[in-house]
Amino acid sequence: MTGSKIPDFGVKHGSRSGHEPESGIVVRSKVWLEKDGKLFMGWGRATLLERIDQLGSISAAAKSMKLAYRNAWLWVEAMNRLAPAPLVEKATGGPHGGYARLTEAGRKIVDDYKEKRAQVRKTIHQK
Repeated sequence: MTGSKIPDFGVKHGSRSGHEPESGIVVRSKVWLEKDGKLFMGWGRATLLERIDQLGSISAAAKSMKLAYRNAWLWVEAMNRLAPAPLVEKATGGPHGGYARLTEAGRKIVDDYKEKRAQVRKTIHQK
């Protein structure tokens, strides 16, 4: 069949790291951490945690990422449940308003994730 289009099977080529050697074959990767078969940490969740640390609020962090508050809240709950120690401490609003802040365990897991992601990217870009 000449001229037929090869299906792309829905593969998206967003912001994944990749390297294109001379052969034209592209090596791509996405890095995430799982615990007990469940998503624990990925680029979006790491970004959310960093924004919570910067902005002091799950709502503000979600808004800055154009992420629904409910999704952000569910991500935080899932990460806190899977982690050996809470990653985010939260207090609901009151006369002085609520807050959310990253714990030391939260900062450590973000740093660990980013280090592992950088190692994978470095490996991919080696010739």
